[in-house]
Amino acid sequence: MDLLPKSHHEFNQTEYWNTFFKKRGTKAFEWYGEYLNLVVQIHKYVKYQDKILMVGCGNSRLSMDMYDSGFKDITNIDISPVAIKKMIEMNGKDRSDMKFIQMDATSMSFADETFSVVFDKGTLDALMTDNSEEVRKTVETYFKEILRTLRNGGRYICISLLQEHILDFLLEFFPKNSCMFRVVRCFETEQCSGEGDSDSLSMPVFAVVATKFKALPQTILEVCMGGEKMIRVTSTDEVVAAVTSTQNAAMICNGLARSNIVGLNEVTMDLYKPGESNPRYTLYISDQPPARNNGKYAAFIVPQGREIEWLFSTPQGRKKLLESAKYNRLAIVTMHRDQEYDSWESVESELSESVRNLAPKGLTDLIPYLSLGKDVGKRETLVCGFSTISGDFRIEEVEGQNGKVFRRLIFLSNQNVVQSEALLKTIKTKNKSRTKIDVGYLACQHHLFMTVGVQMATMGSSSSSGDDSSKNVLVVGLGGGGLCTFIRAALTNVSVTAVEIDPIMLEVAEQYFELKQDKRLHVVIDDGVAFVNRCKEKAIQFDAVLFDVDSKDISLGMSCPPPNFLEPEILESLKYVIGPKGMFILNLVCRDEQLREQAVSNLNKVFTSCCCYKLDEDVNEVIYCTNDEKYKNLADWKKILGTSSRSLNSIAKESKFSDTDMVDVTDFLNDLKI
Repeated sequence: MDLLPKSHHEFNQTEYWNTFFKKRGTKAFEWYGEYLNLVVQIHKYVKYQDKILMVGCGNSRLSMDMYDSGFKDITNIDISPVAIKKMIEMNGKDRSDMKFIQMDATSMSFADETFSVVFDKGTLDALMTDNSEEVRKTVETYFKEILRTLRNGGRYICISLLQEHILDFLLEFFPKNSCMFRVVRCFETEQCSGEGDSDSLSMPVFAVVATKFKALPQTILEVCMGGEKMIRVTSTDEVVAAVTSTQNAAMICNGLARSNIVGLNEVTMDLYKPGESNPRYTLYISDQPPARNNGKYAAFIVPQGREIEWLFSTPQGRKKLLESAKYNRLAIVTMHRDQEYDSWESVESELSESVRNLAPKGLTDLIPYLSLGKDVGKRETLVCGFSTISGDFRIEEVEGQNGKVFRRLIFLSNQNVVQSEALLKTIKTKNKSRTKIDVGYLACQHHLFMTVGVQMATMGSSSSSGDDSSKNVLVVGLGGGGLCTFIRAALTNVSVTAVEIDPIMLEVAEQYFELKQDKRLHVVIDDGVAFVNRCKEKAIQFDAVLFDVDSKDISLGMSCPPPNFLEPEILESLKYVIGPKGMFILNLVCRDEQLREQAVSNLNKVFTSCCCYKLDEDVNEVIYCTNDEKYKNLADWKKILGTSSRSLNSIAKESKFSDTDMVDVTDFLNDLKI
């Protein structure tokens, strides 16, 4: 039986509703749920002694159920005489004092201020079929009639799906007419929006409550999209944003319930606590082709602090996790800093409803929760700071695998990237123990291969001073100082000059990452490009120059270094600064292939030979550049880089930085490219 209109415009036609109710007979039609689904909102905003007007009652049981629950003063109106006749027949005996009147809600015959509540369940949605001028005039007349018949302090309660044009018009009309305006999400109602049809969409249903006052000193707007807490907002844009984000999330959940996203990008969703502006969780949902031994669906909770690892922080890593978890669908959940998480059980309880909403249709099994262990992880914020250059940052300590504790510098503008990381080790003495930075630990793999380049450049090269026992290296980009500290500790014949544009970062490196300046490690606060250009002007040279500096504009396709660091002019200065035998070593992070090609082209135009190493499981690429004639082909690069790698491995073991080789020489050399 086709009971849906042929077009949206039919919704406001009397003939349509007459036909509709004749087809349905005595079977009630419930727009957006029944009394039991709306009972929370009804009993919150309607009192037993209220004089209630039910507009567009149709043949809904809502007013009947309200009457039976104790709301005795109810007047029902509807544009359809068929509906009114049926309702009178159904209620004449048991509810004889409940009124049913055939009446157009846009032209009511009631006296002014007759009612204390006007209840609208779906009528506005039926009236406002589009945003045309004709429809807007009709709805404005309807709203004026509502306000005319409402007493001061009375409530217009509208149950609606709040399409964009409807919400905009509500916000345009009621606040300017001295009404307090509130939007509440009706969770209990949403599952009934399709009249129990398993193939229908479960869309967010909202209760709009506009309370009439003679005058308001200021506009009052409130929203509640979850929980009990009502949030006061300052603008209509905030109301629209709250409703729209809820609707978008519901569309995602509906889509995921009814189909899979195999071969498509993962779906990302943030979860917020009611009233908070910062997300509490982020969910990444991915599908893979069904396999015989795969489970249908699971959630994977990433412990605090582990979300920055490649496996969890990149689409490629999360795809790998999906494959290894052996589920057709996986929801990977990460937790956010500046949030408190009590236990695994509390996190699982918090997530249960949201995770269930993302399940494939028809799944009735319990959803398994996976992780690296039944622990939410530990994260402690040591410092909340602000830099005029880099913005808000955090220094935090997190517990990683095997109980190891790491100290990290994080810029909030790019929270999934660790700017600097140090491993803490415990030093025990007779009377006490204390923590200390492990100088032999390198958090970033690209730092290890940049250090290989430094070792290559300083083995047998001549420095600007002419003293073969002392080699000079320039590092542009300090961060927490981990790379500079490691080079100083591992390569005892090297002196490091570090250039950092942000003075706050030097304070951070010294106070929290134990960077120590001395004769072999000196930090200059300056712009890196300007410093290199001045070195050329003053004829200052280095055995190696390292660029490990990030871009503050994360919208660029190249996030490291900033594009101006690879302009031809600065590269010409670098060519002079490293001299005929020196080495320029670049950490390149570029997701835009055109930008990468341009960068490589610029390097090749300036330097005689360039060799690159792309890190596994990372977007980082270390590029070695030189004008030394002995690097003629890939075999030459492999020979010298191999020697340098083995030498660094020996140094690391002698210094007790590592019990095993830090560089897998075979893999490294195999992946080198000209």
